[in-house]
Amino acid sequence: MGCRTVSAADDLVRPAEYPRSSRYDPGWLLDLDMGPNPLWLLEDLARDLELRPGMRVLDLGSGRGATSVFLAREFKVEVVAADLWVDARAAAEVFSEAGVADLVEAVNAEAHALPFEPGSFDAIVSIDSYEYFGTADGYLAYLVRFLRPGGQLGVATPGMTREIRALGAIPPHIKAVVGWEAIAWHTPEWWRFQWEVTELVTVTSARLQERGWHDWLLWARACLERSPGQDNVNRQVVEMLEADQGEFLSFAMVTARKH
Repeated sequence: MGCRTVSAADDLVRPAEYPRSSRYDPGWLLDLDMGPNPLWLLEDLARDLELRPGMRVLDLGSGRGATSVFLAREFKVEVVAADLWVDARAAAEVFSEAGVADLVEAVNAEAHALPFEPGSFDAIVSIDSYEYFGTADGYLAYLVRFLRPGGQLGVATPGMTREIRALGAIPPHIKAVVGWEAIAWHTPEWWRFQWEVTELVTVTSARLQERGWHDWLLWARACLERSPGQDNVNRQVVEMLEADQGEFLSFAMVTARKH
């Protein structure tokens, strides 16, 4: 009997840590790659949310649609998948092929000009995208207008164990890959203060994902293995995370309720 070759993609099936995500084909998920494993991030974040069938949820920065498929399948919620860069027609094809077209609507939208009525959603989630548009002091006030009273907000975003301001500079191994954009990566404590000081929401959780850097590394290795000859981005990410070893990098998982 021959031995099965173990690939990096095998590390993407981890039922003990991520039982819901492990039911999804790693190949399907890798084909939708736009950053760190979105289903692991969403499954972890959802532990701090109360998502119930029939809720209307905005998936803000939905990318190629993996997180919207997950929300619809796992929680039976109605999803609006909003992204600026991915064509809504391409996303709609993903939803149709996944059998969730009746629950997910794809729209092209810029995060500062959302085409929705106030109070349109029971929850807003943003997976690995909020760092691009949500760090401005006034953004939370804009976003929560689209939530109903008591509505939930959940964000999974690259996070730091210490603020870059406190460090005095971006660590070299991070700067080499991310450049100045790493200044948008914050600690959970930063996010808690940033949201709570507005008195618009009550923060229900703000935590650093345990071994988030390691999850990210497993994903980047699988992406690199899938296209080794042309994937310089993931090669650099692998090098960054191997150098970091969790000293600075993880993901901030932050949830709140609108007053």
